[in-house]
Amino acid sequence: MELQSLTLLVEILDAGNLSEAARRLKMSRANVSYHLGTFERAVGQQLVRRTTRRIEPTEIGLQLYEHGRKIRNELEAARESVATLGQSLQGRVRLSVPSGYGQMVMSPWLIDFKRAYPGIVLDVVFENRVVDLLRDEVDIAVRVMSDPPDNLVARDMGPVRYVACASKAYAQAHGLPAQLEDLDKLPVITSGVVGRQLRLSAYLHGERHEVPLSPTLTSENFAFLREAILAGLGLGLVPDYVVHDAVASGEVLTTLDDWKLSIFGTRMVMLYMPNRHHTRAASTFIEFVLEKARQSV
Repeated sequence: MELQSLTLLVEILDAGNLSEAARRLKMSRANVSYHLGTFERAVGQQLVRRTTRRIEPTEIGLQLYEHGRKIRNELEAARESVATLGQSLQGRVRLSVPSGYGQMVMSPWLIDFKRAYPGIVLDVVFENRVVDLLRDEVDIAVRVMSDPPDNLVARDMGPVRYVACASKAYAQAHGLPAQLEDLDKLPVITSGVVGRQLRLSAYLHGERHEVPLSPTLTSENFAFLREAILAGLGLGLVPDYVVHDAVASGEVLTTLDDWKLSIFGTRMVMLYMPNRHHTRAASTFIEFVLEKARQSV
């Protein structure tokens, strides 16, 4: 069994289809298909099944994939050790972070990391959609969620605390809600997802309550939401990091403080593939950011 055939199988299954595998390997699709067929004939068994959307491994294909992945990762680690011998840490890390948390909390961390490791290229995407790490070729994603997917490694970065808040001027003019049920009577400002009914989860003394929301202003841009709250346009339901300095100065007031509020999830998590080889650059970045997160809690 040739190592080249084994690593080809790993690349095909990681890519999910022959066309994507061909692009990553810089080969023609026909060439990839030919080599896969040759490998299957040599083994004497079918290694992959083709569905309408993806290629999936057979039982023997999955076993060979696991062996091939381990071998490939060891080879990559060996090449990296040789390439970086006597050099400062180098490499590339492709990162996907939420727009608000990424800009308002993580930006200083990323700048500190670049100062400490100037040889590492950071490719940072600010977005809120759920990413397919393989399809989007993302090394690491940071997302708000309560139940991370089982097929990914999830490293906890701390709680996400939502606050109900408004500018001091708005509170003086209109008052602040004292009950959860009052929220549907107020102009609510919060983040949203197109086509999705927003629901506020609220926890008090171990009991969970749910309140449907009909916001008058929604956006994925948390800096804009912050400005709208400061402008007195309504009651904000946002993560505490969006307005923490304005709350500290008294410019923004909070309410419903006894409740634990959540819209999209209660934890910030770092996600990455369990079976992808991490370069020294990626491993260093992961531990650096997790330490920053621990210090900020």
